[in-house]
Amino acid sequence: MFLAKGAEATIELIDGMVIKNRIPKSYRLKALDQIIRKQRTKMEARIISESRRRGVPTPIIFDIENCRITMEYINGPKIKDILTPGLSNNIGTVVGRLHLKGIIHGDLTTSNMILYDDRIYLIDFGLAFFERSVEARGVDVHVLFRTFESTHDGYEILIENFKKGYRRIFPDAEAVLERVDEIKGRGRYA
Repeated sequence: MFLAKGAEATIELIDGMVIKNRIPKSYRLKALDQIIRKQRTKMEARIISESRRRGVPTPIIFDIENCRITMEYINGPKIKDILTPGLSNNIGTVVGRLHLKGIIHGDLTTSNMILYDDRIYLIDFGLAFFERSVEARGVDVHVLFRTFESTHDGYEILIENFKKGYRRIFPDAEAVLERVDEIKGRGRYA
């Protein structure tokens, strides 16, 4: 069953597993495109697995082959459809744990979070990378706050509850949250 198609990949559910296939880019040389897609696929699978080892709920990776990842299907609602202030607090702890381990998600939106068994799972690590800078963490959180503002009512309380959860887990939370304000003020992300 077809689940989604994005700019970088198609997502299908086959035999109870999610299959993510990176799409070839016709504007690149074929050999170069193959190398890039393989590298990005490996990196994504590595970051998903590393996040899970570090206590962040993510799908289990079953296989990586060429430009395809086969992983566990997390059967639950997307957070974008059920977000509450309490869930926002939990998102703060999950993101805090991710950042504590030097992982930047790169696309922190409520569409890339699933609630299953009372846990928030992060999915779609296609833009993820390893980084410990305040700037990278700030951009990650800024993207999430923009999602709160653009798609969820009562976003102010969602942001405040996120901050509570984030501060509880991540020792450098204040520096990151100050950077979020600075990034917002720059206007380049508007």
